[in-house]
Amino acid sequence: MANAPKVQTRSIGRKTIRASLTPRELITPTPELKNVWKATVITLFPTAFPGVLGESLTGKALNEGLWQLATIDLRRFGKGKHRNVDDTPAGGGAGMVLRADVLGEAIDAAQDTSPANPLIYLSPRGKPMTQALMQTLADGPGVTLLCGRFEGVDERVLDHYDIQEVSLGDFVMTGGEIAAQALIDATVRLIPDVLGNQESTVDESFSSGLLEHPQYTRPAEWEGRTIPEILVSGNHGKIAEWRQEQSEELTKQRRPDMWARHRAGKDKD
Repeated sequence: MANAPKVQTRSIGRKTIRASLTPRELITPTPELKNVWKATVITLFPTAFPGVLGESLTGKALNEGLWQLATIDLRRFGKGKHRNVDDTPAGGGAGMVLRADVLGEAIDAAQDTSPANPLIYLSPRGKPMTQALMQTLADGPGVTLLCGRFEGVDERVLDHYDIQEVSLGDFVMTGGEIAAQALIDATVRLIPDVLGNQESTVDESFSSGLLEHPQYTRPAEWEGRTIPEILVSGNHGKIAEWRQEQSEELTKQRRPDMWARHRAGKDKD
């Protein structure tokens, strides 16, 4: 029996092209880009992506190759003729748990193409998403996201791959796909050239440890409400002071936890 021909890989510019015996119409039309930030999403619902990420600035940046997105369909690794991906919880209980053997194969497939990307499992028991986390991810090569379903995933997978758990907030959703899109959106916008004005990321909420100041635009008067006089004064020094004061006051009122951290940092300085 003849040996199967060896599949070769070659690079042209930023694109990596792999020879394959798979018919062309079954191959994804999006080539892999070299040295471009990449989000890989392991999910039972790959058609949910890019979703809203394909719109506005993130969608434009995706089309321009400033970042790239890949999905791995968890069902491909399912077991048996029905491609089962879950089973009942050990010890009993309601719901179903995603199987370790299925998840392991999917994660291995993701790491074959993106071995340096950190692994994150979207989970309500994880640490909260923060601007600092998004900046750390944006500064790296990309991220691999595991979207849970049902009662979650087999704990052994999290331990074996040392997967970081991250939460969108103190509530539970039916799956991790929406949280994954939120994380990707918040990270991609920090990648250079994705936003039209990169300074926007400096002055917004959380970047300085404070909530962002109020924003206004035309018309000058609406429903009897006018733009604060200071903002149309042309005195940029006074405007900066007003914005700082507003940020501090909003943070005190709405996020006392953030204000305490901000003050603690100031005291250290």
